Amino acid sequence: MTGPDHTPFPPELAARYRAAGYWRGQTLGALLDVLATAHAERTAVVDGADTTVRHSYADVDEHAHRLAAGLVELGLRPGERVVVALPNVPEFVPVIFAMFRAGVWPVFALPAHRHSELRHIAAQSEAAAILTVDTHQRHDHAALARAVAAEVASVRHVIVAGRAPDTVPLAELSAAAPRRLPDPDPEGVAFLQLSGGSTGLPKLIPRTHDEYIYSVRESVRICALRPESVYLAALPVAHNFPLSSPGVLGALHAGATTVLAPHPDAAAVFRLIESERVTISGVVPPLAAAWAQAAAATTHDLSSLRVLLVGGAKCGPELARRISDGLDVTLQQVFGMAEGLVNYTRLDDPEEIVATTQGRPISPDDEIRVVDPDDPSVSGAAEVPDGEVGALLTRGPYTIHGYYRAAEHNRTTFTPDGFYRTGDLVRRYPTGHLEVVGRVKEQINRGGEKVAPEEVENHLMAHPGVLDAAVVGVPDEFMGERTCAYVVPASGEAVPTGAELRRYVRDRGAASFNVPDLIEVVDAFPVTGVGKTSKRELRAALTAVATT
Repeated sequence: MTGPDHTPFPPELAARYRAAGYWRGQTLGALLDVLATAHAERTAVVDGADTTVRHSYADVDEHAHRLAAGLVELGLRPGERVVVALPNVPEFVPVIFAMFRAGVWPVFALPAHRHSELRHIAAQSEAAAILTVDTHQRHDHAALARAVAAEVASVRHVIVAGRAPDTVPLAELSAAAPRRLPDPDPEGVAFLQLSGGSTGLPKLIPRTHDEYIYSVRESVRICALRPESVYLAALPVAHNFPLSSPGVLGALHAGATTVLAPHPDAAAVFRLIESERVTISGVVPPLAAAWAQAAAATTHDLSSLRVLLVGGAKCGPELARRISDGLDVTLQQVFGMAEGLVNYTRLDDPEEIVATTQGRPISPDDEIRVVDPDDPSVSGAAEVPDGEVGALLTRGPYTIHGYYRAAEHNRTTFTPDGFYRTGDLVRRYPTGHLEVVGRVKEQINRGGEKVAPEEVENHLMAHPGVLDAAVVGVPDEFMGERTCAYVVPASGEAVPTGAELRRYVRDRGAASFNVPDLIEVVDAFPVTGVGKTSKRELRAALTAVATT
């Protein structure tokens, strides 16, 4: 699909990437065929909630073929979108490969998403179906999906892993007779991921088979995954990081085993590391810090864990050293984005590089520009010298050239020559390693979850007792940033308490990470010369309080 919906790679760049061998004309579904032949009896997936549930590569392959046939029999057509809202359950892997084979596009939602986010994702993608679980961690996901389906006209089916009324059982689709389906276009869209949503609700990111497989393949090489590796998926696998860096797909590509952890807390994962002899995992900095602290007192044998990737948010030098020492692992920093570019520190990098940078790009054809963030040039600002802070722009063999159905946004987010304005402030070193310094815009990176201030402000200002709201990030040692909402109460109304407002935002169907960590009620906001709320002054005030 092209035009206003999807911006393909320019023909000259696509030709370059094919000629370099980055793109090999293979779809994700065809990749599983190859892997199932090569590793048929090896364990592909282990259910961390019940480790007796184990699926071989042959099992996953057959299940995916049956599900693909079931999706087609249900009436789903190539190019239609299905919102996949699954936690870390074994069904996730055959489900997504079934969709790849059927040419249906998964739209990856997160387990934490609630009504507000799920409705937006379904409506924006014009989803034909929502696929979820019946219940998870005491939340009725099936009821949520039905409620969203009732509000989004395009949704024809709610498919549920488990049992729920007025839904299509996933097990029913799995009973279909497998059939050979036409292979999709390798350069066509395989699935849609979600952006961090710096200016509101998430945008949709179209990823293609060819470019995504290349990113996964290189991640496997850089992270030295082998068939005997065991990858622990502790974060929600719909995230780009645990999906592909190297993630579940990287483990599959290597013929390795993936253990799906139902919870990321140390008590749950330490048990799995010991019992499954986990060798590698990937987490966000606050979680890594918690693991490192818990490791000092654990009785579990963690000696099999050799590599821990830390990404999703910046991991500073002191925290990086604490994690490496506390868990006795090789730390790999990861800095990437669902839009494409991925950077890793290498396993043989000096300790100082690993502690102080967030890695270097995976591809020799990842083009990096670090430019003056204050330069208003439309075609791309002037580059700053190595060692100076600038805004990061990138173009390469696995970085998108446009968001899905976002033509107006694309005009400002991508340069005329196809460079993606990431919104990150970085410092580049002569080695090519990047140090992440901050964000150009006001997006808050709360422990790897991207919080859009505008979205939270909109929830708060819907409260009758709130006249105005401004959400800012405050530095936090473990989370990277926490969210603080400044609230101006409405005249003539009872002043709402922080607890009341937090409950109000949660009751409006917002994800837990969109509920403010701190709430301050003030009489008025500081303003800029043109009368706009000065979030810079708010952040400075918070930072001053936090450091005194």
